Amino acid sequence: MKLVLPRALLLVALGITPSDCFTIPNNPTSSSSAPRVTNFQRTLRPITPIATSSSSPESSSTALHAKKKKKTPKDAALAALEAIEAQENAAGGGATTATATALFDDADEPLSKKEQMALEKKNKKKGGAPPPPAAATVDFDAFLDEPLTKKEQMALEKQRQKEEKKAQKEQERMAAAEKDEMEKNKRKKALKALAEMEAAEKGAGRVNNDDSNDVNSEDAGPPLSKKEMKMAAKKAEKEAQKQAKKDIKRRAKKLGVTVEELEQMEKNGAADAVDEFGIPAAVNGDAAAAPPAAAEPAKKGKLTAEERIRKERPPPRIRVMESSQPDYTALRLENIAITFRDQPVLKSATWGVQTGDRIGLVGANGAGKTTQLRILAGELEPTAGDVVKSSKDLRVAMLRQEFIDEIDLTRTLREEFMAVFTEEADIMNSLREAEEELAQMSGSADDADRMQEVLDRMNKLQNKADAKNVNALDSRVSKIMDLMGFEPEEGDYEVSAFSGGWKMRIGLGKVLLQDPNILLLDEPTNHLDLESVEWLEAFLRNQNLPMVIVSHDREFLDQVCTKIVDAEGGICTEYNGNYSKFLQLKKSRMDAWNASYDAQEKKIKEERKWIQKFKLKQPQATKQRSAQLEKLIKSPEYVQKPPFVGKPFRFRFPDAPRLSPEVAEVKGLSHAYGDGANPLFEDSDLFIEKGDRIAIIGPNGSGKSTLLRILMGKEEPDKGAAEFIGSNVYPAYFEQNQADVLDLDKTVVDTVQGASNGQSYNELRALLGQFLFKGDAVEKKVENLSGGEKARLSLCCMMLRESNLLILDEPTNHLDIPAKEMLEEALQHFDGSVVVISHDRYFISKVATTIVAIEDKKLVKYGGDYKFYMDKSKDFKAKVEARYFSGGARIGNAPVVDLEELKKPKKNFGGAKTANMVTRKDKGIKNAKRNKPS
Repeated sequence: MKLVLPRALLLVALGITPSDCFTIPNNPTSSSSAPRVTNFQRTLRPITPIATSSSSPESSSTALHAKKKKKTPKDAALAALEAIEAQENAAGGGATTATATALFDDADEPLSKKEQMALEKKNKKKGGAPPPPAAATVDFDAFLDEPLTKKEQMALEKQRQKEEKKAQKEQERMAAAEKDEMEKNKRKKALKALAEMEAAEKGAGRVNNDDSNDVNSEDAGPPLSKKEMKMAAKKAEKEAQKQAKKDIKRRAKKLGVTVEELEQMEKNGAADAVDEFGIPAAVNGDAAAAPPAAAEPAKKGKLTAEERIRKERPPPRIRVMESSQPDYTALRLENIAITFRDQPVLKSATWGVQTGDRIGLVGANGAGKTTQLRILAGELEPTAGDVVKSSKDLRVAMLRQEFIDEIDLTRTLREEFMAVFTEEADIMNSLREAEEELAQMSGSADDADRMQEVLDRMNKLQNKADAKNVNALDSRVSKIMDLMGFEPEEGDYEVSAFSGGWKMRIGLGKVLLQDPNILLLDEPTNHLDLESVEWLEAFLRNQNLPMVIVSHDREFLDQVCTKIVDAEGGICTEYNGNYSKFLQLKKSRMDAWNASYDAQEKKIKEERKWIQKFKLKQPQATKQRSAQLEKLIKSPEYVQKPPFVGKPFRFRFPDAPRLSPEVAEVKGLSHAYGDGANPLFEDSDLFIEKGDRIAIIGPNGSGKSTLLRILMGKEEPDKGAAEFIGSNVYPAYFEQNQADVLDLDKTVVDTVQGASNGQSYNELRALLGQFLFKGDAVEKKVENLSGGEKARLSLCCMMLRESNLLILDEPTNHLDIPAKEMLEEALQHFDGSVVVISHDRYFISKVATTIVAIEDKKLVKYGGDYKFYMDKSKDFKAKVEARYFSGGARIGNAPVVDLEELKKPKKNFGGAKTANMVTRKDKGIKNAKRNKPS
């Protein structure tokens, strides 16, 4: 079959561009035929040109040379194209199909010289000049069946990909242009809608806005409804915000800063010196204006932990229970978090108190116990979380640690109790003033209107007084005084005449006079002797009020509480039962937690070991198991690490300076309060020697703290003397109420620096670290510290100066159990003299080697420890032992520490400690041979 193909189609199929080819002229005799033939010969060197009568020897030699080369399909195709073009342009040329066919049939084999001469002779006989090289038809069957080379296929594929990419880019460009056009139209319509809304709000009818009409009067379309205008306005606002963000990002990129830094620069005015293209304004502005000073971009401050929590979590709320019974009282914390700057105190505290509960809130110092009480009382807003109440008018009253600050020592006892009723007192004062104003009126007609006003005011005040039951206030105070154990005649005594334990009763009585629904007690047993503690226990057990108690007195909690809430690691856990039951449940829970965590970590460790071992041999399997492991770690089933109970702070008092054998003496001491109405001491004597560890015990109000104040010179005795008699005595005094001693406005580090004695800042920070004040905790203000933290800070300040006589008044108040143990150990290793007052019997049994009891206004010295003192009285011993609880400590003999032996330098001759010790008889080659059976 003869097939005539278009020239362009054949070129594309062969991957040949039109520039690679040329067109053969129709008239070979034209003037341009010679050079074109020459170009044709240069381009198609492997193809032998057809010999003509005008062929020169050079062309013959070229043909003979080309005949030896092997022709390619591409060369044959080009020759065929030349013949096709000649056929299309020739008007009935004399070449026959047979000639063309013969020509292309023999294209693969060049003509010999003899054949060329025969062909030339034949053409001369037919009529002179050689005909043009035209072909009527071309047989491409053999040509199309021949495959392309690999190089030609790659070129063809490359050309196709290039054209596809070009078409795709053109399509994307057109789509982007269309999208931009649509956005412009939407923006124009939104602006027009805004203009119409403003016109409608002004009430001027539908007024065309010139600016909006100028934007796009043709594309405005039909008028929009009010809803559509609002939607268009919102969309326009969003578009404006997006555009503003893009502009800010572009400017930040030009300036080479982040978006946050650029916003900070704009706030500080530093960005005004740079335009939107990042070019200083002085360049684009007037040349006379001086360029502003280059300002470095201010970096945005890092968010504190408190700010981060407020940003991530919802704001705190106070909610009221929807359905609660009339006699039901409840107060609950849900997911409470509290953070002071960068110091997180609580992470997620969830627990509650309800009718019938007596909850003991326990935990280490700084765990947030007092903070939670303040949140319950409504005095402090949490960082996040909810406070849930059973009723909107729930009344909550709180006895604080520093309740002494709320007591006016110059008032009488009855006046102090009456000071609770502030609103009632204002009503009564207003009534008295109205009565006095009414008494001063003359009763004339001129005062009639004024008198009527006063009478009306008195009537309203009297109604308020009746509603508050003002007339029953005296009876309520008398009832509370009797309930707290005060005698009627003591109502006229000044508050300053009572001891710390009785002042606690005053504070508790004032709280109960507020008629609360829920009672909060923060360390109520700190200043109480055994008798007062037993009274308080019985009093609280007989109350029907739900209460929350914070205390470190484990025996007190065991006797009073029905539920324990443990604050640890920022999370609170509830345990049903008293303190003994709490210890058992917590131990079981922690053991199970640790066992689960250890088993899980062991499994994870084995899994990771397998993944590490087979990651090259079995990459797909290791990848799957790694994904499963990561999924487990992120899932809720993953057992978190149990809270780590860090080692308590450990410290030693500085070495005591050399001390004389005689330290202090109390001789013929007599002292009383209230002009002799309340005598404390009568002709009492006491001698303190070097190395004595004396504990002064006695009931509340017996004068223990007064004796120490007289010894320190802070108070003058009525008769006799109490003074230091030894030479080189350096006392250190720890007062009972640390809130009165420390400056609440200072920070922790400022307080320590003020008490330092030339120590460097690094030494002070190291000392604070020993007392658990680390990191940002040293920047906390003293007023934000808990009672235990204030006690630790005072002990830290005592460490800064050398002393050989420690006088400690209730040092264990507010301290948790680990802190008490550390103080016990430090006092046992102190090589000076110690005088201590404490109601913590276990602490005294660990520290004191001599007991001084105040009995019948005398100082009685017992030459033994606290167990020796207990053995002297069987009744007292039975009372103390009756308070023991399961899992609690027992009172024993005071430990004896040989300080002289500790001071001796240890002999060290080098080598390991076990160098001469044979621990295993079968270890080593020699021992193995020695122990080998014969």
